[in-house]
Amino acid sequence: MGAIAGLYGAIGVGFFAALFGGTSTQISGPTGPLAVVASVIIASEIAFFGSLDKAIGTIVATFVLAGVFQILLGVFKIGQYIRYIPYPVVSGFMSGIGSIIIIMQIFPFFGLSSPSSIVEIVSSLPSISGHINIQAFGLASATIAIIYLFPLLTKKVPSTLVALVGLTLVSTFMGLEVFIIGDIPKGFPEVHLDTLFYMDWHNPMLILTPAITLAALASIDSLLTSVVADNMTKTQHNSNKELIGQGIGNIVAGLIGGLPGAGATMRTVVNIKAGGRTKLSGIIHSIVLVIILFGAGAYAKLIPLPVLAGILITVGIGIIDYKGLKHLREVPRADAAIMIIVLLLPFLLIYFKPLELVWF
Repeated sequence: MGAIAGLYGAIGVGFFAALFGGTSTQISGPTGPLAVVASVIIASEIAFFGSLDKAIGTIVATFVLAGVFQILLGVFKIGQYIRYIPYPVVSGFMSGIGSIIIIMQIFPFFGLSSPSSIVEIVSSLPSISGHINIQAFGLASATIAIIYLFPLLTKKVPSTLVALVGLTLVSTFMGLEVFIIGDIPKGFPEVHLDTLFYMDWHNPMLILTPAITLAALASIDSLLTSVVADNMTKTQHNSNKELIGQGIGNIVAGLIGGLPGAGATMRTVVNIKAGGRTKLSGIIHSIVLVIILFGAGAYAKLIPLPVLAGILITVGIGIIDYKGLKHLREVPRADAAIMIIVLLLPFLLIYFKPLELVWF
């Protein structure tokens, strides 16, 4: 469906989930687990029908139906049961994600192309020492320094934004030899409403089963991110309202040819760290993506990857639950065991690739 389907999904889900959702600081869009499941669904439906043109109606219907199921989960108040997730699970989940984010940015931090998996990254760490790009290392280090030190001067402007814009300008005008984001797809989305009326309904399970899978995964992903946001902002989200907002967002994303999405932990934490506290931040995030899609991409493509690595490393540091880890020896053994298992589980599921579809 093209890389641009990811941007369409981020715009559709990002705007409507923020507008109608129940978590003020949530930033939504396509996530890793959902992208993997969506790609399997798209590939299987193309294989079944023979081409993308013939399968597009079924694909759109699957994504839209997943959004409908999420709305139903919210209407029937299924989301409220997220409150029963115990603290050790939340703590381990946050620390596990934070650790993964940091590990995945090690190679970009030093200006190197990163291996595709956590296992390959860890096994390739010894090779870094002889290939460090000093310019990239300087940019990444300056990014981290700005993010932590700039708030000492003023908190009126997000330090993350200062680092992103300032160091992108420095890298561009100084002609530094570092990896950049590169070309960003652009184009106006096509509404696929008419394709729903010319579908082959002879095999309804081809739509129902994948739609239920997407709805369940997107709901769990979103609500866990909402819990993380609550822990960072000391607020209380509305789980059922969040599911309804996510469902509306996924319906819109599907109709414009976008990938389904959910609350994205990494983007939500970046938003909170940058000072976002209301739904307006999620709405603006979506509007900025539209602006990038229709012209500003020429500038956004110049953003250096080491700067993004520096930003994401501070995000990972901010997610880790140091309080929970600090008291690991003092809490009951069962709680400590659960916390450690949940922390390590994403690494294990990434290592055993058949289970990749379900990690966090």
